[in-house]
Amino acid sequence: MDEVELIKKKKLEEMLKRTSKSEQENRVEYPDSPVYVNDSTLEETVRKYPLLLVDFYADWCAPCKMVAPVLEEIVRRDLHGKLVVAKINVDENSKSAMKYQAMSIPTMIIFKNGQIVERIVGALPKSAILSKIRRYL
Repeated sequence: MDEVELIKKKKLEEMLKRTSKSEQENRVEYPDSPVYVNDSTLEETVRKYPLLLVDFYADWCAPCKMVAPVLEEIVRRDLHGKLVVAKINVDENSKSAMKYQAMSIPTMIIFKNGQIVERIVGALPKSAILSKIRRYL
């Protein structure tokens, strides 16, 4: 190899290293269970994950308790690595509940790249929730 070829090869290797480092820094870790957020952390969570479902719930809410295991199964098995589920207790985080108009619970809001794309109100079956989420994959 002549000197020009060696320089080209070295530059190419440097570019590949920079690209892979950049990709690693931008890679998002997808938890395999819902994450709990509050008024202080919700906005950061919305910005962090490309596809996020936020479940507005209360501990005393029976329909919320019915939806909880469904969301856990969706994030753990059906859409692991594609979706993050965040849970926010409306009794403890009224600012977020008011901001996102979660007047009835459960209310689930799907965010794609930080923007609201879907709102689900009430305890729907797993198939209906999955159908709504899959529109945005």
